[in-house]
Amino acid sequence: MPSDDDDRAARVALTWLAEPGNRAVWSLVEEGGAVATLDRLLRGDVPDGPLRAAARARSADLDPRRLAELTMRRAQRLGARIVVPPDEEWPSRVASLATLALDVAGRVNQDVRPPLCFWVRGSWPLGETLARAVAVVGARAATSYGIHVTNEIAYGLASHDWTVVSGGAFGIDAAAHRAAMAAGGRTVAVLACGVDRPYPVGNSAMFDRIAESGLLISEWPPGSEPLRHRFLIRNRVIAAATVGTVLVEAAARSGAIQTMGRVLALGRPAMVVPGPVTSAMSVGCHELLRERPDATLVTGAPHVLEAIGRIGEYQSDPARGPEHRRDGLDEESALVLEAVPRRGTATSEELAVRAGLPLRTVLRRLSLLELAGLVERRDTGVALAPLARRAR
Repeated sequence: MPSDDDDRAARVALTWLAEPGNRAVWSLVEEGGAVATLDRLLRGDVPDGPLRAAARARSADLDPRRLAELTMRRAQRLGARIVVPPDEEWPSRVASLATLALDVAGRVNQDVRPPLCFWVRGSWPLGETLARAVAVVGARAATSYGIHVTNEIAYGLASHDWTVVSGGAFGIDAAAHRAAMAAGGRTVAVLACGVDRPYPVGNSAMFDRIAESGLLISEWPPGSEPLRHRFLIRNRVIAAATVGTVLVEAAARSGAIQTMGRVLALGRPAMVVPGPVTSAMSVGCHELLRERPDATLVTGAPHVLEAIGRIGEYQSDPARGPEHRRDGLDEESALVLEAVPRRGTATSEELAVRAGLPLRTVLRRLSLLELAGLVERRDTGVALAPLARRAR
């Protein structure tokens, strides 16, 4: 029976031999365990031809078991840890990737199975931190509008004890992380490279802060490079590990749109912030709202909380304009008030004709309108009070 350490080392080796999410590797691990799968892969005893060829090429110059041992030692020196499914802090929600099926061409879009392991920097338990988590994603080339909305949403979520998850990139991602930390909340950056070399380098100071107050996590071993295709692989974890995902800004084609595709395929709340119709950075958002009726339009933290909370937990008030004294008027009083000219005066008889009401009714309503401060009586008739004139 393999030990826990053997299992961990085998998972590290498998993640190096094949990119995370590989369907064949995950299925073999589920069937026979990580250690047995590694043995089969190194013997070439797997039916998947491309997987067999990739494993042979990668293991030609370096023993994967030796690499796993060195990597785990390196991670320990860096203050990082490896988390695997049997661990208590494993985030159970990512298991939903086992059911994800996307009819999209390409291995990156097809190999979307659950992670074999996570590398983690930060002291918080991974599962606990992600139990109440919402992803906020969007464009790298974010506009000032996008940054403003992101700050409001992420700060509001963190203030209600929700963990904010994103990818650590420039633009919307960085704004979400920083706003969550500004609120004193937790944030998680899901990386497409090793936790010891977060990308982009320009956000290094932010990543250090996240490691202190939240978590940096990755499926790739320390030292791994941020290769382009790895960001697309990483996106499935952002979608699966969170309760729902908010898209703030996105161009017509972007990684954030791909992430939302995963969210929708998993049946999670997919929340989209609309933007100016003239902004190229909101084209992807608007197309998503047009094409997917299961996407939810949100304009701020109250809408997001309402979408992700338990039924009745959060109630967002409907958007309303400024309240006026006339808002509470009954129908007859409103008709009389509308009949009063904007300038000058009118007699009670004239108001009755304009409002289409009996004179006695108009006289009663005028008394009420006068008490409410909406009209005033003058020698020549009835006039609008100054407050009512400004409100028109």
